[in-house]
Amino acid sequence: MTVTQSKSIDRLYREVAAYDLVVVPDSPLADALNRRLERPHFGPFAITPRRLATRRRETAEDRTAFLEVIDETDLRWKETSYTVGNVLQCWEYRGSADAILEYETFETPATRAVVEIVDSLQTSSRLLTEYRIDDRTAESVAVVGERQLTNLERSILPDEYDSIDRFTGDAFEISPFRIFESSAAIVDAVLDTVTHDNAEEIGIVLDGSSEYSPLVESALEAADIPYYGGPGFTDDRDHRAFVQLLRCTTAGSDTRVRSVKPLLSCLGATVPVEHDEKRLAEIDDPETDWLREFIARADSLTFADALCAYEDRTGRTLEAFRDELQALGLLEEPITAAATDRLAFYLETYEVPIDRENEGVLLADAKSASFVDRPVVFYLGLDESWTHDSPKRPWVDRDEEYDRNIDGFQSLLQSGVEQYYLVQDTAGGSPVTPCLYFEALLEDEFERFSDLESIRHTRARRTTGDGFGTEPLSDAVEPEHVGTISQSSLNAYANSPRDYFFGRLVETADRDYFAEGNLFHDFAEFVVNHPEFVDDERISEVVDVMIEETRAFHRRVDLPTRRTRYRIGLETIREYLEENPPSEPTFLTPSSGRGTNFFAEYFDRAVDSPVTERWFEDEEIRLKGKIDMIQSPTTLVDFKSGNKNSASRVTKHASIDEPSDKPNFQALCYLAYWRRQRPDERLEFTFFHFLETIDDVVAGDASLEDCLTTVTYNPVAFDEFVQSRAVFDELREDAANDCNKTFSKSSYEAYLTAFDAHDVPRTRDADEMADSPFGEALVERMVDDVGDYKYVKNGCLQAFRHLCGYRTEGYFVADLDEFERFVDDQLAALNRYRRGESRFPIDGRAGEPNYRYVDNRDLLLTEPRSARDRSREDSPPVVTEEALETEDPERTEPSEGNEGAEVSR
Repeated sequence: MTVTQSKSIDRLYREVAAYDLVVVPDSPLADALNRRLERPHFGPFAITPRRLATRRRETAEDRTAFLEVIDETDLRWKETSYTVGNVLQCWEYRGSADAILEYETFETPATRAVVEIVDSLQTSSRLLTEYRIDDRTAESVAVVGERQLTNLERSILPDEYDSIDRFTGDAFEISPFRIFESSAAIVDAVLDTVTHDNAEEIGIVLDGSSEYSPLVESALEAADIPYYGGPGFTDDRDHRAFVQLLRCTTAGSDTRVRSVKPLLSCLGATVPVEHDEKRLAEIDDPETDWLREFIARADSLTFADALCAYEDRTGRTLEAFRDELQALGLLEEPITAAATDRLAFYLETYEVPIDRENEGVLLADAKSASFVDRPVVFYLGLDESWTHDSPKRPWVDRDEEYDRNIDGFQSLLQSGVEQYYLVQDTAGGSPVTPCLYFEALLEDEFERFSDLESIRHTRARRTTGDGFGTEPLSDAVEPEHVGTISQSSLNAYANSPRDYFFGRLVETADRDYFAEGNLFHDFAEFVVNHPEFVDDERISEVVDVMIEETRAFHRRVDLPTRRTRYRIGLETIREYLEENPPSEPTFLTPSSGRGTNFFAEYFDRAVDSPVTERWFEDEEIRLKGKIDMIQSPTTLVDFKSGNKNSASRVTKHASIDEPSDKPNFQALCYLAYWRRQRPDERLEFTFFHFLETIDDVVAGDASLEDCLTTVTYNPVAFDEFVQSRAVFDELREDAANDCNKTFSKSSYEAYLTAFDAHDVPRTRDADEMADSPFGEALVERMVDDVGDYKYVKNGCLQAFRHLCGYRTEGYFVADLDEFERFVDDQLAALNRYRRGESRFPIDGRAGEPNYRYVDNRDLLLTEPRSARDRSREDSPPVVTEEALETEDPERTEPSEGNEGAEVSR
């Protein structure tokens, strides 16, 4: 991979050392040449046109012009910003402030007003327009990289000067791209090389608006390594927090705690994660008292008042922010949404100058610099975000602009003595597109970095030694063995093992449906224990209590709807329990007392029924859980506030052979446990969806049956079950019409002959059963016995559907046996992952996780790595702390077509 070679800074200096004045396109190059000046020199030596004309460091004249215009006109701020930008840009390309008025589209009253004001200011563009280099300035003038100067900058050049090309015309070999798994891995690689001692020798080039910028800055800060060129005025946490404080005052009562967590942190308040989804105005936590009180009185405050209040609360002074508010004329304005929007727009649009200490690692913006004067330079990303957006304006020659950008990019790539290009090949499951300038510079065809010469690096393991080795623990740590698992954890594990893993580590916020579901469950348990106590008056009281307990989650406008929902749910639960009270509790021991009941405490009544909230943990079948209610010795009930599923969908989502993307093993778990308590008995597990008929209740036409989904367990083998006389009688009486007609004309003995000849296939698919030897034998037997009629063949197909229905709506001995083996297998794999023998995979049993049921989406990373990459898990990648020269033993050539490594989605 070659590009045109750029002259080294030392060679450039040798070529211009004899000149009195050297004009260069950017400040870093000027500073680098000046640092090499070896002779006394009066006045500037190497300098940019703007600094030469203004005799001061370059400032952001667009911000200065914007502040002047909003002070002297009534133009809207966004209109002002847009117009000022156009005027200054056209000035840069055309050489005069009023040149923009030659373009009909831009010749507007706003543009004329801005031109008049800006033309009168002592901006760098004004001074540059009036300035000329003559003999009094310098006798001999050299211009380095003349093509990179704009028209306005070229206008200061004298009639005679020497143009010095930045490039030699020779080829420069770009070192291979180093492909890492993620942006975090790239930053780790850099940080393992940078130390406090070598910080002055290192430069890092990145897109200032990319994810690399905050990652690098925070990593350097954490390592106490100095750096400059990074965070700006708006990156200051107090500045961001103060703007968020202003936003809070007009955001309304629906503001959630999670949205103000950064502000609360800056205010020194720590709020538990459980409150994240609640409304700030409704949570009862003393840590939020100051913020809620401030919001309550914000209508009477000015920006100055708010700033003083923030400073008093935090103990930190924001003088620079106060100066900006003064310059914007906002300091004494009352806090309003419109004024806050204007402030936010200003801060997002303009970079407010700040004082920096120029020491440590140099962070350079890929779109602003064309040269970095450091011996070792890291380039992070190098993706399409490095490509400049050429202005789409009539005064811009886009070809000339493109050439200027190409030269700057090509020069930037060759900064330093050693260059390291650290990139990602994929992100979010898609290839990363290299910077578009590579298409013009490289002869190779490519779509991603791995198509070019590259070195792939696996996950870095941070150490205290050589940077990427493995540091063993002094003492072996034996991971805790998981012996039993609940149905909810098994569901999460089946969907995504890694999401399950993070779910064990990361706290999650309370949700409205969790809070509501718990209250409904507690109410159901309370009704079982005190049915006579819960009358209509108590229901109304419970509704009020539930509203208060969940108020923090809901907007005020939603509360009437919630009240109706709660009342219907509570009344439906009470009605069901009145008609279906638990029976025969004597066979159970008293409840374990695991957990508390909200309504038992609220009404001060004990809850001690042995048939509700029964906790179990069976180490033999390795399952644990809590049964909502034991309806009878053979019937379990689970109360559900969610949407109803049919029995066939319940068994489908719990399928072992054909994994579902909505895994749910609850019925299987509980039936597997309960059959050990009631062996050789037919069991039922009923889901009671007490909110399923809410619309019907409002319409006055509700039925409890519509709330129920029952899954059965028959303690026999499936083939034995379907041979029973009871099943044959159902085919004659309770199946579809043609099936009833066919089997009513046959006999039980004829029916059994098909079973004598062939085994019944263990399938849930009627067509598959029909095509099996058993299916063909049954059809043949019915045709012989009843006659070769169309309804007979159709009746047999209906019979197959009926027989398969037993399996789609329930379980048999083999199903639960298979499930228990499945649990053993899953726990064996889970414990292997816990021991570190391999990573918890992202994909579940059905492949890619169903992200609707993932709780830790931001923590999941993709990992499409080849077997060769995995075998090199611990090989040391890129650089060492001393010389930055150690490379991977294998180099990946473009022809190998590597797969992407693990990156953040």
